[in-house]
Amino acid sequence: MVELNSLLKFDDVSLSFGGITALKNVSFNVKENSITSIIGPNGAGKTSVFNCISGIYSPDSGNIFFEDKNITNMRPNKIAELGIARTFQNIELFENLSVLENILTGVHRRLDYGILSGLLYSSKAKKGELYARKEAEDIIDFLEIEEYRYSYVMSLPYGIQKRVELGRALALAPKLILLDEPAAGMNNEETEDIARFIIDINEELKISVLLIDHDMNMVTDIAHEITVLNFGEKIADGTPNEVIENSSVIEAYVGSSEKWH
Repeated sequence: MVELNSLLKFDDVSLSFGGITALKNVSFNVKENSITSIIGPNGAGKTSVFNCISGIYSPDSGNIFFEDKNITNMRPNKIAELGIARTFQNIELFENLSVLENILTGVHRRLDYGILSGLLYSSKAKKGELYARKEAEDIIDFLEIEEYRYSYVMSLPYGIQKRVELGRALALAPKLILLDEPAAGMNNEETEDIARFIIDINEELKISVLLIDHDMNMVTDIAHEITVLNFGEKIADGTPNEVIENSSVIEAYVGSSEKWH
């Protein structure tokens, strides 16, 4: 098997808030064209990792590299421009816009015509709008939400809203997508659907995925590698089979409300 190159390197990162340690010397890699998951009990530091990668938090120490470029302390918009997109635990969509309009907002962030060109609707702006519409429609087809394209997001079932949020992240044409609990609050059928889309994003669109979720069945089914955090420290990493048999991981989940199912 050919060894894949590291797309993202999270290198010896520490983070604290008012003397409380959120992350302590955490390191892991996300390989090109892979699905990597970060798991751990509540409060383990998983979302703090995402916030450091996406530029919301500045680490106390350590470095984060994306395609060998140091992105530590870089502004969130610059990190997004490099090719990192993200979804959140709580759905963050424009509720009074349609599905199509929400996804178009993501595509529009990549268009390079200026405000004046847009206002005058120049030839470049027209071509940009045609491109944006095609991109948005392709994403809608990919996520199988064609029947909802003109529906207001606020009127849609929760599982469909999660797909729309995923679509808006894909509209940024990322090389790496950070998925923060994409299956949270979903029933079994919705969870199976979102797992299938995550696999397709990786295999068909060739986008690497870094995933946080509490659904252990889904994580172990779709992840190539897993990093386990507990109280802000990495306690294990490896393949799903290696991780679920690790004694430190088993101990971390004993006494936690989250279990291996």
